[in-house]
Amino acid sequence: MTQLEYARKGQITNEMEIVAKEENIDIQKLIKQVAKGYITIPKNVNSKSVPKGIGKGLSTKINANIGSSSEIEDIDVEIQKAKVAVEYGADAIMDLSTGPNLESIREKIMQAVNVPIGTVPIYEAAVSASKEKGAVINMDEDDMFNAITNQAKEGVDFMTIHSGITMDTVEKVKNSDRIMGVVSRGGSFLAAWILQNEEENPLYKNYDYLLEIAHEYDVTLSLGDGLRPGCLADASDVSQIQELITLGQLVERARDAGVQVMVEGPGHVPLDQIQANMKIQKTICKGAPFYVLGPIVTDLAPGYDHITSAIGGAIAASSGADFLCYVTPKEHLAIPDIEAVKQGVIASKIAAQAADVANGVKSAWQNELQMANARRNFNWKKQFELAFDHETPRKYRESKPTSGDMCTMCGEFCALRIVRDNLS
Repeated sequence: MTQLEYARKGQITNEMEIVAKEENIDIQKLIKQVAKGYITIPKNVNSKSVPKGIGKGLSTKINANIGSSSEIEDIDVEIQKAKVAVEYGADAIMDLSTGPNLESIREKIMQAVNVPIGTVPIYEAAVSASKEKGAVINMDEDDMFNAITNQAKEGVDFMTIHSGITMDTVEKVKNSDRIMGVVSRGGSFLAAWILQNEEENPLYKNYDYLLEIAHEYDVTLSLGDGLRPGCLADASDVSQIQELITLGQLVERARDAGVQVMVEGPGHVPLDQIQANMKIQKTICKGAPFYVLGPIVTDLAPGYDHITSAIGGAIAASSGADFLCYVTPKEHLAIPDIEAVKQGVIASKIAAQAADVANGVKSAWQNELQMANARRNFNWKKQFELAFDHETPRKYRESKPTSGDMCTMCGEFCALRIVRDNLS
């Protein structure tokens, strides 16, 4: 049985116990939310990962994307990226490799870290088809479902599946006034396949078969937003919403089949549209956990998109998003290196924390209070321990040493020192 089916029967699993303890919530409350599909616990039956809960009432989780490309492939570097991402607070890792040794990279990443692992199986199917059949569009249904089945057997915990891309939506995008068209890589593979073959998306047409595979291994389906906006001007358009409506229907079918499911959301959204997007998704998709990329709130900051996405992510998570996919400073520019991964994770952690504080998450407030007390008491060691990045603030502090407790900003005119020495 899946976590969803166990919850519906009121049976407590080891995974539920771990999540309830980590989140410090009543396990019966957790079970009810899992049973409704409002919370997912991505945990393949063959996985050795430590489970995480994603969804309503839980702390905001973040994901870090890593993986090779056809241009750059270094297994050791990808493993180091995974370890650094987890070290700085990533709750999950997605391997998006498209290089020639993607299977080996995925295997080694799964061995290197103990957080849930996600993938986009259509990437493997496309790479294989390109190599063996000459082009991505030459892949067939067997290529797609073989990749899904093989990765499920390996222990992948959640998979992005672009079942919302259909012949109808592709035709509408083709005839729309969208500036960026289809910017999702997996979405573009399927859109091109549909146009070339003049057939329905196999991941939509054979969705019941997909559910059978997911159910057997308890793979959480992350229904991909293949028609997400790639620039602010395309945000909240008809194509995006139409795909979301389809995904809402697929959510219900997954739940009926006992399969855990979450929904992926838009990447580029103006600040004033984020809250509405979150509410629309939660309504259309019946409260399914929402997994968003960013959102990025301005297209004018290449090199700093970890910041633009953190701004959007904080608003999204405080408005209902449950799972934030990080964005690195190299987004839109290059494959991220280890430092970019670190910066992306920290930016997303900041966004998640800000949202959790706004949402009244107890653990988030406890950490804020600990930091406040550490600052009041000039407890620099504790401040560094609580910080998302332990080393950078310590280096700043030690770069210009001062006598006593103060820093070099205020020195002898430190407000906290004056209050401590004269008013306490």
